[in-house]
Amino acid sequence: MTPGAPYRWRDEAAIRAFVAQAGFGLLCVAGPDKVHVVHLPLLWLDDRRIGVHIHRANPIVRHLEGQDALIVVTGPHGYVSPDWYGLPDKVPTWNYLSAELRGPMARLDADATVAQIDALSHDQEARLAPKPVWTRDKMAPGSFDRLLGGLIGFSMQVETVHGTAKLGQDKPEAARAGVAEALDAGGNGELAALMRATMTDAVAPGVDIGADMA
Repeated sequence: MTPGAPYRWRDEAAIRAFVAQAGFGLLCVAGPDKVHVVHLPLLWLDDRRIGVHIHRANPIVRHLEGQDALIVVTGPHGYVSPDWYGLPDKVPTWNYLSAELRGPMARLDADATVAQIDALSHDQEARLAPKPVWTRDKMAPGSFDRLLGGLIGFSMQVETVHGTAKLGQDKPEAARAGVAEALDAGGNGELAALMRATMTDAVAPGVDIGADMA
């Protein structure tokens, strides 16, 4: 699907918060033989760089250094039945939230790779409070170093950010409310909540979406 104007998510700060909250995405790069992809955890290193680490045996590794790549992060999504609109002559569709980040990749040195792994685990562990935070100090001596030998860190210098919030913005509010109610009933309350957020912020839905996801 190619999103039209109603679905363009332009609030870069909200998109960045969405990516940070998701913490997981799909990294894609074109090699001479095929497009290589890998699902992986990710973390903002600073305002314009995203850090990742990959097992060195993954074929994507040899195609990343200095190459332009794409990271795709997908949020809540779900099928929308035409019956839920309460309107005639509508067709099935899929509502979703997503972000695309593009830029060149650079290999991290060993120290930066360790820092990226530590920061990533700290970010995720902090979300599990009040559980005590796990750190690699809990590992037996030498265990982390052996694990690190199988990993390679990379950063993406993010040059372009593209967001899509396809949440029924082209439909009347009553129709969108009907879809949100049906999604709630079907167990997709997260997508329903995002749809309701756009009903109260039709001019700049990204602001509310970002606040909800952060």
